[in-house]
Amino acid sequence: MIRYLKEKDVEQLLPMSAAVELVEQSLKARAEGRAVDVPRVRARIPAGTLHMMEAAAPELNIIGYKAYFSATGKGTRFYVHLFDTVSGKPVAILEASQLGMVRTGAASGVATRHMAREDAAVVATLGAGKQAIGQLEAVCAVRKIREVRVWSRSAERAQKFCAALDKKPGVEMKVITDAAEAVRGADVINVITKAATPVLLGAWLEAGQHINAAGSNSLARRELDEAAVRRANRIAVDSRNTARNECGDLLPLTESGMLDWDSLTELGEIIAGRVHGRRSKDDITLYESHGMAIQDLYTAKFVLDAALKQNVGIDLPVGD
Repeated sequence: MIRYLKEKDVEQLLPMSAAVELVEQSLKARAEGRAVDVPRVRARIPAGTLHMMEAAAPELNIIGYKAYFSATGKGTRFYVHLFDTVSGKPVAILEASQLGMVRTGAASGVATRHMAREDAAVVATLGAGKQAIGQLEAVCAVRKIREVRVWSRSAERAQKFCAALDKKPGVEMKVITDAAEAVRGADVINVITKAATPVLLGAWLEAGQHINAAGSNSLARRELDEAAVRRANRIAVDSRNTARNECGDLLPLTESGMLDWDSLTELGEIIAGRVHGRRSKDDITLYESHGMAIQDLYTAKFVLDAALKQNVGIDLPVGD
């Protein structure tokens, strides 16, 4: 039997506070050679695109993958599949839209913990979709945030975003109609859009800011202009190999020879203490997030264990 968990089950069992710790553990384990991650591959046909990501976590006795199909004009469905490495049997299938949103946000929370100033209190959010929720919640989990400025190309969406999240005690939510104004004086800048042309410009940046750029997961997308990347004193990525395949923000600098994919710092290396995330309070730091299956595995295993303990989900007659 394998346990099948629906979106509502994942939402019930995976708080952001736990996800931040789990994603940090996963990245550190990979950096120290205790976990394996295989970069995303895609199969494209006119009907849509199938995305596949694989990973192994020997210390959890888990190996598995995330698969999601983006059907043209019909949305995307996400699933994580887990196998037990001791028995060799499949043990779980999780619907993974919620899980993906939470662990993607959690990764930016981990980056903020290790790269942003300790006194960071003001967040600028460029983008107000579902993914932006996880980004903001994760930053609030690791820093004492008092003000959040929200910019979106849709003012109505920004208003709805603020209304939905304007419940955190001590946090003031503001809709800002000008992106440059939102960024001015912010300590942390979350950028989570589907932009093909930059929405964050280097001319706007100030000393001491930290940027979580989480939307540019294609070489055809760019959220930051070249000047913004050049101004960063430290650039961290999930994985050098994944960045090489997917980071549109960094592509112009690699093509001009100003940046080498192989010289990029991975966030796990910062967590493991091999590299400083920030050298001074005036550094501008940048985290380019693309997502890794190892993050899915650690969070999914946590959800599975909680589900088994609380008898959540349903069992399917598969794998016996």
